[in-house]
Amino acid sequence: MTRLFCQDNPEILTLDATVVRTRPGAVLLSRHPLYPGGGGQLPDRGVIRWQGGEAAVTGFREESGAVWIEVAGGVEIGGDVQVAADPAFRQRMRELHTDLHVLNALVYRDFDGALVTGVQMNDDGTARIDFDLPDADNDRLRALEPELNDVIAQDLAVETSYVSMTAAHTEKGLLRSRSVAPPPSPEGLIRIVEIAGLDRQACGGTHLASTGASRPIRILKIENKGRSNRRVRIALQGL
Repeated sequence: MTRLFCQDNPEILTLDATVVRTRPGAVLLSRHPLYPGGGGQLPDRGVIRWQGGEAAVTGFREESGAVWIEVAGGVEIGGDVQVAADPAFRQRMRELHTDLHVLNALVYRDFDGALVTGVQMNDDGTARIDFDLPDADNDRLRALEPELNDVIAQDLAVETSYVSMTAAHTEKGLLRSRSVAPPPSPEGLIRIVEIAGLDRQACGGTHLASTGASRPIRILKIENKGRSNRRVRIALQGL
């Protein structure tokens, strides 16, 4: 998959761009700041503006490695444009995604390297993450909430880097999902998100620059989903 601008620059929400190709209801741009979704993170909301008009972004479609942006109204867009992501929505996704990595790190440490079986972030500031934990004590999972919020308060730096596919499969703990991994870049590299002193794992989503930029988290519920699956539901406090 194409390396996304937002992966390296998640705080830049507005970009000027040029239309590369257009068709009714969709456009391919020279660049844009939007995250198209994936890995349990919802796609960005946003708007494309041009001289004399604007259209809301309604979705994304990947074709041959290129990401087409779908727009409302079936319009055809040409020339120079400005693309802007919704700042409040992007912030929620960055907070939730970073907080899920913190929770993932604590579960991986305390539950014998348990792998993730599913993730979903929601617009309302809630999220859920599923772990392969057939014999887990749900109270032990719920008891992680104070440490989770302590890590957030420590304001640990969050940084990204890239490693080869071989290195990603060789370094223990980089790939945490039971069944899927972030797609490699055209150069065959895997993106790594690292929370200083706590966690290092492959991920393609947008994250905070440091954990302290997140609101505190509540663990809402622990659910048993099948024989071996444990679902942890969290929420940003204040939403």
